[in-house]
Amino acid sequence: MAYLSLSAIEKTYGTFRALDGVSLDIEEGEFVCFLGPSGCGKTSLLRIIAGLDRQSAGKVEIAGRDCSNAPPEQRDYGIVFQSYALFPNLTVARNVGYGLPSKDESRVAEMLDLVGLPDVGHRYPGQLSGGQQQRIALARALAPSPRLLLLDEPLSALDARVRLTLRRQIRALHDRLGLTTIMVTHDQEEALTLADRIVVMNHGHIEQVATPAEIYAKPGSLFVAGFVGAMNILPATATGRGSVRLGGIELAGGQGFAEGDAVSLCWRPEDVSIDAAGQIEAQVESVEFLGPFHRATVTAADLGTFAIDVAADRMRELGLSDGSAVRVGLPADRMRIFPS
Repeated sequence: MAYLSLSAIEKTYGTFRALDGVSLDIEEGEFVCFLGPSGCGKTSLLRIIAGLDRQSAGKVEIAGRDCSNAPPEQRDYGIVFQSYALFPNLTVARNVGYGLPSKDESRVAEMLDLVGLPDVGHRYPGQLSGGQQQRIALARALAPSPRLLLLDEPLSALDARVRLTLRRQIRALHDRLGLTTIMVTHDQEEALTLADRIVVMNHGHIEQVATPAEIYAKPGSLFVAGFVGAMNILPATATGRGSVRLGGIELAGGQGFAEGDAVSLCWRPEDVSIDAAGQIEAQVESVEFLGPFHRATVTAADLGTFAIDVAADRMRELGLSDGSAVRVGLPADRMRIFPS
């Protein structure tokens, strides 16, 4: 049985439907990320799990118990917000111990040590950096030993280097403590590196639930393909005989589509090749340096503009520059196809 089960959750604000029939099971010990653009419903769903907002319809079960109408204090979770939400007039130690039933200095010390800040208990939040404050917020959430940890975009206000460090620390704490963790984020890299499974949301619906590798390699919808990672999306037409016509070429694929159906073909930039044997003639419009690889933007007649990732050593070999004429290969086995 799932540790957390959501059944047909709906949430409306007046005439606006923030969540529309969301159902999801999360197993004990999983790290799950809710990923999607602003306004997709991911934070509303987290707040309903926490009992901070009440669903308009549907059921929330935690550890086999119906918590649909239970107050937050009866749901056994810790929560960390983007804004840290620390009490500025309390010391760090008192902030960490705030959720404990009685003053427990040994537990506070244990939590501060757990997040790597054993010597800051006497300070006040305003004397700490943003990254340190977020670690204190995490320590406070973990102090009562909850089975469920909820994270509402906890890293979005931090700089890139601090985010990377805290990302690793959060995952390590999850594994060490055996928690069930749900994290809301709009950062794709965060979700791909942290999660056991990703829940991609759009307009109050779940578009896809899968592992990071599956989300990246086998997006379940055109929205997921375009939202997660860089993707080339090219318009094509189904032939009705198990292939698609893209500009002047025909590619295997398109089973299940009728002749004349408009479809979208998707390739990751790293799956497109520059090769003398490629099917398509194109011209390089620009080349962007991205460290270990370059991203070449090319234009082909009847296809428009798309991107190709070229490894640094291959780039030196090709000597590409603006205006270079190239031949491009679009591998059918790396293609994803969706209705337009």
